[in-house]
Parts: sequence; C-alpha cells; structure tokens
Amino acid sequence: MTLEIRLRPLSYVERLESRTTDTIELVVIHCTELPDLDTARSWGEKEIHPDSRTGNSGHFYVDRDGSVEEWVPASRVAHHSRGYNAKSVGIELVNRGRYPDWFHSAKQQMTEPYSPLQIQALVVLLNELTLNLPGLKQVAGHEDLDTTLIAADNSPNIMIRRKTDPGPRFPWHDVLGGIPLKRWIGPKI
Repeated sequence: MTLEIRLRPLSYVERLESRTTDTIELVVIHCTELPDLDTARSWGEKEIHPDSRTGNSGHFYVDRDGSVEEWVPASRVAHHSRGYNAKSVGIELVNRGRYPDWFHSAKQQMTEPYSPLQIQALVVLLNELTLNLPGLKQVAGHEDLDTTLIAADNSPNIMIRRKTDPGPRFPWHDVLGGIPLKRWIGPKI
C-alpha cells in the first residue's frame, strides 16, 4: 500500500512549539470519539489554550477509508496527550468512540470497529514514521497514558475513565505484528 498524506495544517500550527524531530520517542494512538473527520476538524480548530491561542489535536488523522491527513508536522508539539506531548506524535483514528456521551457512566462502551483500510493505513504510516524519526521506539494507546478518573456527568458519585481510546475494538495484535515499534510500558499520570 502506498500512503498519500494530505497536508492540511491547522490555522494555528505556526503558534505551536517547535522541536527537533530526533527528540520524538513515542507514538500515541487515539480515536477521535467524534462522528466524522469534518467534526474532528471543527474541534481541532478551536483555540482552547489562551496563552498560545492553540487547540487540541493530533499530528495525523486516519479516516475510515484509509485516507491520511497531516494537521500538525512532527516538528511541532501538538496537544494530544497531556504529559507526553513534547516527545510524542499523536495519531487520531476517526471513530465514534463514546460520542456523544463521553462521560455518562452507562454509555462507556466503544462499539464501532476500526475498518481494515484504516488499520492498514495506520500500519503503513507507523512504518514511515519509524523510518523518518530515528528516536521513535514505542507506541501507546491514549488509555495507557491517561488513567485519570473523573466524576460521571450523570452521577458525580460514579468515577469513570477520562480517556479510553483507542479502546477495546482496536486490533493491537494486528498493528504490533506489522511494525517494529514496541508497546509502551511506563509510569501512568
């Protein structure tokens, strides 16, 4: 599979902190937890960090049909995984996740499977990143890094996971079998 990456920089990309790509050690796999790529783009364009006038987003987005977009170059620090942004690249897979009830205690199931084309494109992208980023050695799910518990929207007495992506439907075995990166093991935040 030949991977074509559509460059689609976010409006504030030049305000994101720059870095040398040899400092990147980790790829973080996310799911958008939104219905489609256009909705993810709308959320990504929101400037929610007042000091830098930037928002939250990944570097790369992989849609259900296997198409890939780059919203933030690897030479910039994107806001995708608190505590790990400086040394990581974030990849977002378009998937509904828990949308629209992210924090409702009775609606934490992630039922949408990832498409075969999406996973195939992800594996190709991970292999390309491994070739282009010499320090890249590990891959993690967002749920591996952020294990924070928060009060559920529907009941403040029930604690739920803040981040559960890429979730139980993500085919770790298939992905890890096609890439040289190792699954991340380390301290939780």
